[in-house]
Amino acid sequence: MLKLITQWLNKHLSDPQIVILSFLIVIGSVLIFTLGNMLAPVFCAIIIAYLLEGFVYIVERMKIPRIIAVVLVFAVFMTILLILTIVLLPLLSQQVGQFLQQLPSMIATGQTELMRLPEKYPDVLSEQQIKQVLDNLGNELSNLIQQLFSLSLASVRGAISILIYLVLVPLLVFFFLKDKKKLISWFTNLLPEESELAYRVWQEVNIQTGNYIRGKIYEICIVWSVTYITFILFGLQFSMLLAFFVGLSVIVPYIGATVMFVPVALIAYFQWGWSSDFAYVMLALSIIQLLDGNLLVPLLLSEVVNLHPVAIIVAVLVFGGLFGIVGLFFAIPLATLVHSIMKAWTSHQFKGDT
Repeated sequence: MLKLITQWLNKHLSDPQIVILSFLIVIGSVLIFTLGNMLAPVFCAIIIAYLLEGFVYIVERMKIPRIIAVVLVFAVFMTILLILTIVLLPLLSQQVGQFLQQLPSMIATGQTELMRLPEKYPDVLSEQQIKQVLDNLGNELSNLIQQLFSLSLASVRGAISILIYLVLVPLLVFFFLKDKKKLISWFTNLLPEESELAYRVWQEVNIQTGNYIRGKIYEICIVWSVTYITFILFGLQFSMLLAFFVGLSVIVPYIGATVMFVPVALIAYFQWGWSSDFAYVMLALSIIQLLDGNLLVPLLLSEVVNLHPVAIIVAVLVFGGLFGIVGLFFAIPLATLVHSIMKAWTSHQFKGDT
């Protein structure tokens, strides 16, 4: 067994290009795991720069110098961000406040409905089982309230962090856009001469990730807007809050859309009960999710990520477990990175063997 491992290492690690690629992967992983929290503003700025680069390219095609194109796109981005902050945040905070005010009555209504279940289905559920469920839910709710209270105690630190993000992230975005070629050239100059394999992987991942991030941001905005308009037309409470999370749920393929049915169904039930309005809202949400998966995603993300649905779900579970919410957002780009590395590695080995 040891001989086989030694032969494998001698075969693969004797190639300098594979050694360089492996070294870069290890260094990148160590940086993410050790400095991920400190470099979070940089990662956010890179994502936004990826999003805006497409617009800069469009403006550049009109024979406008890049620096002017960058300034124009950045100015429009900051204006839109300011408008959304002024209009959106107060509305979201207002609906969160209303939800917290109505939460006790919702909990009481839910407890009453649950206690009726043993009367309707005595052969399936007992009163003792329902009480046990209610006790568990009460404990979970108490833990959640304690976590929210601890977050409120750290509000000063959170405000400082937000202030840092508001200053640093836009500044980094501007420099990433303005000096894109210089930064890439500086990084490539640091690499050894025999880094063709690493460069090939970077090119593929760069194109795939950039297109994916732009497409996913557009998808979030479209799903969020359509869902909000739909909920407003039906008169559903907390329309903006629910639509906001429905839009964000598309970040996690397959799983996010399924999970968001639960809060929407609960709010609709507490508002209307088992009525036609409840059925219409759930039907409308189902149609939005079907159109998103079968029409919007193919239009925005066609041929961007060539991964099987099973691979996507596994990536979401693995990277979500490793990195939390950030891992959920980056699950598909990270899976694309792994796929590109394996593809380039096997292709390089095949060329070497022939």
